[in-house]
Amino acid sequence: MTAPIFLPSNQPADRFYRGGEKIRAFRGTAASGERVPEDWVGSTTTLFGEPVLGLSEVSTGRLLRDEISADPASWLGPEHLARYGADTMVLVKLLDAGQRLPVHLHPEQDFAAEHLGRRHGKAEAWYILEGGSVHLGFNRAVSAEELRSWVDCQEVEAMLAAMHRVDVRPGDSVYVPPGCPHAIGSGIFLVEVQEPEDLSILLEWKDFAIEGTTQGHLGLGFDTALQATDTRALSTADLDALVVRGGTGDSTLAAAAGPYFRAERTDVAGTAVLDPGFSVLVVLDGAGTLTTADGAWPLAAGDTVLLPFSAGELQVAGTLSLMRCRPPRA
Repeated sequence: MTAPIFLPSNQPADRFYRGGEKIRAFRGTAASGERVPEDWVGSTTTLFGEPVLGLSEVSTGRLLRDEISADPASWLGPEHLARYGADTMVLVKLLDAGQRLPVHLHPEQDFAAEHLGRRHGKAEAWYILEGGSVHLGFNRAVSAEELRSWVDCQEVEAMLAAMHRVDVRPGDSVYVPPGCPHAIGSGIFLVEVQEPEDLSILLEWKDFAIEGTTQGHLGLGFDTALQATDTRALSTADLDALVVRGGTGDSTLAAAAGPYFRAERTDVAGTAVLDPGFSVLVVLDGAGTLTTADGAWPLAAGDTVLLPFSAGELQVAGTLSLMRCRPPRA
């Protein structure tokens, strides 16, 4: 097993928010419909509470999760395996916000371990393909009592008014630390890189196709779940440290994302060499060729390519822009 694997779309249906046509336009063959707003790329993660839904297939009937378990050294490499075991450490998604997402947050690792028995929390980062506005963190300190009142009464306007609103453009990235309340604005299309878990705590669900009182707290009840919320005020400096404007290479994402995952934008005009390592390659624009010791494959915008460690050094030639999403450094 050394060849790159070109992944088809993997879109869980009937999600609780609208979107999906931008993914279809980008991918060419993705699912159509109002409630397919996510494409889970190179996924060894299931949707919360589901046994299989969300997992990527590397070919008909063969799950990536099972293939990695059977031969983790070839897929992940010896250094990764020594430090992290057979855990890929990363999940990649394409996300098309056909409407503003509800205000929500994701727990950090210790909370997820204590209350849910999970290895990971859910830090995430967004690389913006089509821009708009996002809400990120509180602009003032919020008491636990005030937060609970907003949630119980679904006081959405008060919630949004207490949050930072940030305009984002194509090429920007936003790192969202665990615990940080956030909402992606309508019309935004992005590549999301995250810890490999599906753990969301909803602060808002009014007018969405989900019953938050039963499905918004990961089965923990809001008394426990809301303890995962970072209710501190984010300063302007704090906010600036999370948002990278037009970054490339090692500076594509905020430095704080490094312990969780990596994502590197590379613009190729001619030839570029990619070092060995398990990763997901998203072709953002243009066309070219991917070459390994085993052969050459055409690349085009919308392709998502799974690169095993054993593929070795890779050469990309052409005129194109790439996003390479990877685990943290071993």
